[in-house]
Amino acid sequence: MKFPRRDFLHLAAGAAALPALARITSAQAWAQASGQAYPARPITMVVPFPAGGSTDVLARLIAERMREPLGQPIVIENIGGADGSVGVGRTARARPDGYTICLGVDATFVLNGGFHSLPYDVLNDFEPISAFATGPIVLVAKKAMPAENLNELIAWLKAHPNQASAGMNALIFRLLAARLQRETGTQFTVVPYRAAGALVTDLIAGQIDFAFGTLTTHLPQIRAGRYKVYGVGGETRSALAPDIPTFAEMGHPAITFSNWYALFAPKGTSNDIISKLNAAVVDALADPATRSRLAELGFETFPRERQTPETLAALQRAYAEKWWPVIKELGLKPE
Repeated sequence: MKFPRRDFLHLAAGAAALPALARITSAQAWAQASGQAYPARPITMVVPFPAGGSTDVLARLIAERMREPLGQPIVIENIGGADGSVGVGRTARARPDGYTICLGVDATFVLNGGFHSLPYDVLNDFEPISAFATGPIVLVAKKAMPAENLNELIAWLKAHPNQASAGMNALIFRLLAARLQRETGTQFTVVPYRAAGALVTDLIAGQIDFAFGTLTTHLPQIRAGRYKVYGVGGETRSALAPDIPTFAEMGHPAITFSNWYALFAPKGTSNDIISKLNAAVVDALADPATRSRLAELGFETFPRERQTPETLAALQRAYAEKWWPVIKELGLKPE
């Protein structure tokens, strides 16, 4: 069979184009696999604490709001245990493809590194995405506690050594309780709790005398007058409860601490993916309804200029430099 010269040339050109087309198709597939089409499926957000706590509530709020800019749902996976290190370890082992991220706190991504022997490096095995909120720490007490302020509480504890009980449901609260004892020469029994809900119930019932906790957890009870509040741990008073003095104002700056919440990805996650996730967080926090809901829950949003991976990385290292030596000095050990 003979082809006219024009038809033959067209066929030859088409045949020559096939390898190039295959190369283009392969390049497009590689681009999608490497994250340029990210995200192409739902994302898992690991929360290293049980469902129902303040971190879980925050995660679900942020995850839902990030859905729109990302175009994909974010599925919450609660993995508690060992002060959050089990869930964070799951994230460290995940593929760095952007489909597993972790919402953690200062304890899980800083303090645990000075407290536990971990199979991962909290400072170097993750890619920071964004810090987005703080949950101020407060010192609260049962309604029948005689002291009316922090200094009166310290005086009462000195006069009644080892007669008071302090409930603590997280590593940072144990750390602050130990530092309060060291700085003031007081002695009291620390009662560990797995969850904040049981602690709140016992504090209202007078089963324990006082506790450190997040303002997020205790604000409803403070507003309802169910127990006393002696101070807030931030460097400045909280906008959510401006009548509560800071520990520093009361003469005890050693127990100043600001609790923060942030997103991380496994080490090796590409810059493009980190940028997309960061942009989704920024978009979520720019929404007035989201900010209002965060405030109702007791969270304070980071300013826009601090919602960057670089700020989060610097925040991590600053906390490690400050608090790891304190953990060592106090001799705190895992329970």
